[in-house]
Amino acid sequence: MLPAPPGGGRPRTTDLREVLNAILYVLRTGCAWDLLPHDFPPPGTVYDYFSRWRRDGTIARIHDALRPQVRVASERQPEPSAASLDSQSVKTTEVGGIKGFDGGKLVKGRKRHILVDTLGLLIAVVVTSAGVQDYHGARPVLEKVKGRCPRLKVVWVDGIYEKQWLIGWVKGQCGWELQVIKRTDKEKGFKLLAKRWVVERTFAWLGRYRRLSKDYEKLPETSEVMIRMAMIHIMVRRLEPTRQYALASQKDGVKPAQAA
Repeated sequence: MLPAPPGGGRPRTTDLREVLNAILYVLRTGCAWDLLPHDFPPPGTVYDYFSRWRRDGTIARIHDALRPQVRVASERQPEPSAASLDSQSVKTTEVGGIKGFDGGKLVKGRKRHILVDTLGLLIAVVVTSAGVQDYHGARPVLEKVKGRCPRLKVVWVDGIYEKQWLIGWVKGQCGWELQVIKRTDKEKGFKLLAKRWVVERTFAWLGRYRRLSKDYEKLPETSEVMIRMAMIHIMVRRLEPTRQYALASQKDGVKPAQAA
């Protein structure tokens, strides 16, 4: 799915697999682009490919192609029928770009609004200023999914999304039910909420990538692509055992359909 060389001029000598490895190295370790080890292509080359793939939608297409494969490998339908929505506020750095203050979490920076399926796989992400309320950030996330998930019927959210105008908009414009899952007033401290815990687990997965410990990017669009790259890495690693099993079965004379 990576773009072919444009043609003309010198043949491309850069190994795109090494470019992908370099991007994942920056994402996982949190290092600056200029501090990439010399085993990888030059930092300028890696960043140029990353920026190009961000602008032309290559990374988004790879992400959207992998998610149905992971769901099928997990014995699910390719498209989800239920999803969970939540947000996470993170600090920013001095690189600039939009930022705001989240009065609830007392965080100055940006807010990540994500929608995930029941396996915790990312469906859509929008990065905004931390000053944007969760229920206002929900609309652009859901607008990205409208028309893309034909089986989607219900979206689980927490109590802050319980706004009648939002519930009505989701029902009228998207055809989904916005179902609020909240704990009782008697419960104190942390409580694992049914159906909604998967989105919290996804945030925990993203926290393993040091580049996402803060928002180091100037553009929110770059932050969104970094989150998609992290999910690509997670999904590829999930698919690897299935691929190895299929290859081993082929060596033993088992047809691919039987191996699957």
